[in-house]
Amino acid sequence: MGGKSENGKPLAVKWLDEPEEHDYPAAAAYLELLARPKNVKTLVEALRKAPVTHQKAKDILRASGLALLEETNAHVRSDLVKVHKGDKLSPILLVRGDLSSGKVLQVADGYHRVCASYHVDENTDIPVKIADFPARSA
Repeated sequence: MGGKSENGKPLAVKWLDEPEEHDYPAAAAYLELLARPKNVKTLVEALRKAPVTHQKAKDILRASGLALLEETNAHVRSDLVKVHKGDKLSPILLVRGDLSSGKVLQVADGYHRVCASYHVDENTDIPVKIADFPARSA
């Protein structure tokens, strides 16, 4: 599928202004595998309030340590079909890593969309919301 449209022009990934409502429970379901419910609730609230910023697809994958999924992955392919049709994708929800402790960036929701965007162009600017993990109580 790659980064060209049927007429040979470069593809551009289009994005919604804000994540879709169902992205937040999806992020919570993933984060519950990594953190206590209290922290997950705090993270999801922080994600809802976070401003939308932009990060490159290649940098999100590098910071998260996640592998690039192939275009043949069913979910990546579904997102690539949306891109080819001109549909807008939902921004990505991230939890910031911590370089000093070796914690990697967590893609709380949108891994397949990041991979699809990378296949279109690794330099795709992806709208993201980033939250910091709650500080430990002393």
